[in-house]
Amino acid sequence: MQEIAEPRDRRIPLLDGRGHIPVVGFGTLIPNPAATKEAVKLAIESGFRHFDCAERYLNEHVIGEALQDALSTGVVDREDLFITTKLWNTNHRPERIEAAFNGSLRRLQVDYVDAYLIHTPFAFQPGDEHDPRDEHGSVIYDDQVSLIDTWRALEALVDGGRCRAIGLSDVTLPKLKLIVEAARIKPAIVQVESHPYLPEWEMLDFCKREGIVLLAFAPLGHGMEPNLLQDPVIQNIAARLDMTPAQVSLAWAAQRGTAFLTTSVTPSRISENANLLPIPEEALLEIDQKIKIEIRFNSVVDTGVPGFIPRVRPSNG
Repeated sequence: MQEIAEPRDRRIPLLDGRGHIPVVGFGTLIPNPAATKEAVKLAIESGFRHFDCAERYLNEHVIGEALQDALSTGVVDREDLFITTKLWNTNHRPERIEAAFNGSLRRLQVDYVDAYLIHTPFAFQPGDEHDPRDEHGSVIYDDQVSLIDTWRALEALVDGGRCRAIGLSDVTLPKLKLIVEAARIKPAIVQVESHPYLPEWEMLDFCKREGIVLLAFAPLGHGMEPNLLQDPVIQNIAARLDMTPAQVSLAWAAQRGTAFLTTSVTPSRISENANLLPIPEEALLEIDQKIKIEIRFNSVVDTGVPGFIPRVRPSNG
């Protein structure tokens, strides 16, 4: 336990000297723009330095405003921040990627991003509609581009210097292995759903062998049923350690070697999620050995359609 510093202070080195990712990250999938901006502001004040964004979240512009407010007033320096954003499914064709990337930089008001991820390994019909559907309501996929084609274009972004590291999101282990085998620049980060009900040990072991950071989203189960934070094992450990169930679950995520993302608009929860302490080794073993529930809350790995992003039908406006 001695090597486990407070999670907020820990950073994991990325492959090939491409920076260090803070273990504790703030996810920005917040539907309301005003709430997003305030949450990012509070997160910075609470000590978060790692922010996970995406074109598909439709709020990069207000995140950019919050970041600029903090940077211009000296609350934080750009070098202290780790900013990730993601390439959406409709932009997988190589000829669309640079424009999509530049659009994210412009909205975020930054000159570079620390990491750029392929949001999902599924290519959708290219165009301005994020959720292209046919007359039957089925997603329209794009079979004219491969994941390798998309990856090669991301490697070119790294060569250009405004993207320090690249990675994948919502990907299965077999697809990750294909990219690792074919890549000139290996994925530095893989973002997947992971929590005590979905520990993804095989994925984590592979990532550790390859020097890839596993970045866990929904580390608290996203408030879905069965509710991870109401699990008796987690609750008993929390009571013993005078911690909250959320703090126990996030400490487990940090101490097993992953980085993680939490999202909240509640000031007290933002602060709680940023300021974590380690838990004893026996508590880690208890979580690993006593929790038997296995569940994936987000089916995005099967379809490319994020389960946590509500489907919005296009309007005429």
